[in-house]
Amino acid sequence: MLLEKTMRLNALYDFYQPLLTPKQREYMDLYYADDYSLGEIAEMFGVSRQAVYDNLKRTESALEAFEKKLGLYEKYNRRTKLLQELKEALLAKAPDIKRSVEIIRLLENLD
Repeated sequence: MLLEKTMRLNALYDFYQPLLTPKQREYMDLYYADDYSLGEIAEMFGVSRQAVYDNLKRTESALEAFEKKLGLYEKYNRRTKLLQELKEALLAKAPDIKRSVEIIRLLENLD
């Protein structure tokens, strides 16, 4: 579960990083990408561990809010799944043309 949450947050961060403040980006980079502890980050910035924790939690909430409003990560996942289905449909011994056309229509209307 923790790994799943971390992977989701990293994906959301990839999509919505430009919408975060510089401090939020720096804390996220240090904590999630560089594997710094809360204490190490707090020491670097001269703040408490609780301040770092609170900033990370607010950032996580902001990322989830961006996703709820914009849905870029969900659309990416859906698009990836549809493209895989299309590839499988086209590479089958007897390609399913009707299904392939339907998948293309779904991809066109995804956004």
